[in-house]
Amino acid sequence: MSQVTTHVLDAAFGTPAVGVGVTLDRQTHDGWSEVGGGATDADGRIGALGPDRLEGAIYRLTFATGDYFEATRRPSFYPEVQITFRVSGTEHYHVPLLLSPFAYSTYRGS
Repeated sequence: MSQVTTHVLDAAFGTPAVGVGVTLDRQTHDGWSEVGGGATDADGRIGALGPDRLEGAIYRLTFATGDYFEATRRPSFYPEVQITFRVSGTEHYHVPLLLSPFAYSTYRGS
């Protein structure tokens, strides 16, 4: 399993958000470098998002929320959502996204 995982819940429907594209990037001196990515499965999760171990650094997840809402034929305010966070150890980092067309929230999960 990747050291960083995520899942997306469509809070408007109370169901997993299927097919949301997600990229995992690492901050470098020159900007950002892609580390991994994928799309959410039928449970709204991505287990194989990146490497099993990451070096300590600043990372971000970018969720293609506009594409998701377009595919579900709903208007939305956010074309993408970016969550930036720090990896500083070897423990697992689970970063969920609770999503609706005009709001979102996140937290560090387990």
